[in-house]
Amino acid sequence: MREERETIETRPVTTEVVQTPAPVAASDRTVATAYDPYANRRAAGLKLVQAVYLVFGIIEALLVIRFILKALGANASAGFAEFVYGITQPLVAPFVGLFGTPASGGGAVLEPHTLIAIVVYALLAWLVGRGVWIAFGENRSATVADTDTVRTRIP
Repeated sequence: MREERETIETRPVTTEVVQTPAPVAASDRTVATAYDPYANRRAAGLKLVQAVYLVFGIIEALLVIRFILKALGANASAGFAEFVYGITQPLVAPFVGLFGTPASGGGAVLEPHTLIAIVVYALLAWLVGRGVWIAFGENRSATVADTDTVRTRIP
């Protein structure tokens, strides 16, 4: 039998303490915000333009209904037809007489002046909408960034 011996050497263990300086400040939180300073004015201008288009859209719809009622020969004494004709009469009055008004034997009337009024009011809506946007809208855009950091000192 063979005997084996191992020798294990132990060295003395030295412990060194390394001291690092304590941090002067620690960041608790950082808040970064970005916003457009012109956003409120742009939104207000957009609402005005939408209001203009809504008013002219209602006018256009009434004129189209008038044109269809006249073209189909609707009974002028019916309540709805009276209402539509009464509301739209002042709107088409400036255009009456530009062209002749062809009528059929069944009471249907083709009113070209109503078609002209539809086109003119659509162009007027576009012009007024653009004018409102130029006067009250905001074309500028910007981004303002703000960073806020709260620091706490460590004694």
